[in-house]
Amino acid sequence: MHINELDLNLLRLFDATYRLGSVSRAAEAVGLTQPAASHGLGRLRLLLGDALFERRAGGVKPTARADRLAGAVRQALGTLEAALNESAAFDPRQSTRTFRLHMSDMGESRFLPDLITTLRERAPGVRVQTLPLPRDQIGAALDEGRIDFAFGFLPMVKDTQRVQLLQDRYIVMLRAGHPFLDVARRKQGPALLDALRSLEFVAGRTHSDTLRILQGLQLEDRIRLTAEHFMALPAIVGVTDLALVMPRNIARGFAANGYALIEPPFPLRDFTVSLHWSRRFEADPANRWLRELMVGLFAPR
Repeated sequence: MHINELDLNLLRLFDATYRLGSVSRAAEAVGLTQPAASHGLGRLRLLLGDALFERRAGGVKPTARADRLAGAVRQALGTLEAALNESAAFDPRQSTRTFRLHMSDMGESRFLPDLITTLRERAPGVRVQTLPLPRDQIGAALDEGRIDFAFGFLPMVKDTQRVQLLQDRYIVMLRAGHPFLDVARRKQGPALLDALRSLEFVAGRTHSDTLRILQGLQLEDRIRLTAEHFMALPAIVGVTDLALVMPRNIARGFAANGYALIEPPFPLRDFTVSLHWSRRFEADPANRWLRELMVGLFAPR
């Protein structure tokens, strides 16, 4: 086929269907009725000589040809959108734009104080909303503009632009004066890991990697509380003999206020927190401005 035969809107429809796995959701995303979306995909099938999508329970599955096309189509659409937006000016001191960020409750405590303080000085009308999403939805939400950035340890989020903000590791936090601290001073390496079996733990669902560590050490039966919100747990640790696995970077903020930290050699304890954004909006002036601001605040120097 010749490119002159192709309607750009068909590529937008193809991209949305591929990302969302559903013709009806793709139709909604690009502003079409479902019959119009089905007709458009039929035209594209004829032009390309391939079924592109096959029906399955709950939606559609891409063919091998669609898989090969998807990356190129998404990159082309992102390049075009960025070029069209590039000339638009962004004045941070006059803007009233709302930026939406994916981050966990721990991420909120780590990044929001410095970010909001700086925005109040440089962009007083700008608003920020946090919008935590399931990890398997983050990439699509970035591409669709439902969120502008995602913070976190997100190795499952593919095909985004990213920059490393900090290196961290998982440690154990206890109340100051906890009797286990004497044990920790005497033991190292595997012996310290084995000694953890004498502790009881609290855990939070919003940071599932801490649960993964406890499960990997077969300590699930030692968890006495699993809470929805992770940042409620330090207060419980401070008044009990319960222990909490958490990132060292966050835990250090508590260490001067009646808490103690120990660093067992957990498997896969080291991780990287990154800032993610969509290639589709990389050249958008507002996106670029806030991205550069956040990298300047949080990335290693």
